[in-house]
Amino acid sequence: MPATSVLPAEAPAPAAPSGSRSRWLALGVIATGTLMIILDGSIVTVAMPAIQNDLDFSPTGLSWVVNAYLIAFGSLLLLAGRLGDLVGRKRMFLTGTAVFTAASLLAGVATGPAVLLAARFLQGVGSAMAAAVGLGILVTLFTDPRERARAIGVFSFTGAAGASIGQVLGGVLTDALDWHWIFFINLPIGAAVLALAVPALPADRGLGLRAGADAWGALLITGGLMAAIWGVVNIEAYGVSSVRGGGLIGIGLALVAGFVVRQARARTPLMPLRVLRSRTVVGANVTQILTLAAMFAFQVLAALYMQKVLGYGAAKTGLAMLPAAVAIGAVSLGVSARLAARFGERRVLLAGLVLLAGALGYLARVPVQGSYVPDLLPVMLLVSGGGLVLPALAGLGMSAADEEDAGLASGLFNTTQQIGMALGVAVLSTLAASRTNSLLGEGSSSAAALTEGYRLAFGVGAGLIGAAFVVALVVLRPARIR
Repeated sequence: MPATSVLPAEAPAPAAPSGSRSRWLALGVIATGTLMIILDGSIVTVAMPAIQNDLDFSPTGLSWVVNAYLIAFGSLLLLAGRLGDLVGRKRMFLTGTAVFTAASLLAGVATGPAVLLAARFLQGVGSAMAAAVGLGILVTLFTDPRERARAIGVFSFTGAAGASIGQVLGGVLTDALDWHWIFFINLPIGAAVLALAVPALPADRGLGLRAGADAWGALLITGGLMAAIWGVVNIEAYGVSSVRGGGLIGIGLALVAGFVVRQARARTPLMPLRVLRSRTVVGANVTQILTLAAMFAFQVLAALYMQKVLGYGAAKTGLAMLPAAVAIGAVSLGVSARLAARFGERRVLLAGLVLLAGALGYLARVPVQGSYVPDLLPVMLLVSGGGLVLPALAGLGMSAADEEDAGLASGLFNTTQQIGMALGVAVLSTLAASRTNSLLGEGSSSAAALTEGYRLAFGVGAGLIGAAFVVALVVLRPARIR
């Protein structure tokens, strides 16, 4: 007989906002905060050349405008999610949004590299605090399966929309005004989210810090994730065999392993390992790592192909990627919840992965003299499979989360998301660059060498989606009833 989860007396269930309208308003607040965070992650990439020219960044130092944010964000998600369970998810969301908004102001007024990098790191800290608990708040608000599927569809859409809108908006703001405004745009959004979140989000006291007061565990997991992500972002520059690449990844994995061992023995573990007993949760997170490694690398490398091979500008590249966001949004908002209710999240996930594999497989044949309509537009439409995959993964990844562990499950889900994205870009970009350099050494033209490199990366990405399909098919299969 399965054990029943009993909440401690000092941690009553959160007071959910009364009425359906209040719950959907809370969803709107969480989705808007998520949109701001995701938008900021992509809006910066378009403005990088302008930032480099204005603040005199070295080519190596410029990459840390992205890396400083990514390292802080990815390494703190799991810790922030669990702390949300302990001190209250609403409090964690409000604090994170406030930190992110203040850091955006600091980034906007930066006059030198040091200030901008510090601001970007603080933005990552605030993003981790807010994003880690957002999905946890959502699943405690929407308990009806159909409503929860619709809510997760909206939540998933904001991620895809933020990434694409960020590329377009970044080019427009940088060209029309200057790069400072890519950070100032966060100020009114952050202020609105804070103002609406106070009355809209359910109040929860949390379990109390004593329920997970494991300082050594916090140091192990934060240090381990930080070292691993730091190593991943250095793979392209230094290689997997270097100390800065593979060495840091190895140290990070060792620290994470030490964290797991400690959690199994600690009296008040920071991360109770019961969350990993669910085959569905583990399978969904592994599937997510493989899927987002391919999807995020597709977004980055397809943009590079359009700019470096086809000669597109920043704004035109963003507009060219926009149909993908529209397609994902239409599917995730319009049909994903209904399909999941009728056929189940696993079947919906498998169908979406087939579409994504087709998209990346189609890209693996892009020509040097490519045209948008025959060579890229079909890909942007096939990527609509992401509108099936992302909500299904979120639902499966949070399927075993109860009130006690909702923040932890949300933090874990967001952590594997960031690991997949960082790993995919680092590995596939390295493969593409290695293939390109090899062909340049053999005398190929720059356009031909770049195209062959991108083809290889897209082909490997299709293989990653295939591996995700196998994991979902085998690990996420329904349990047999004896």
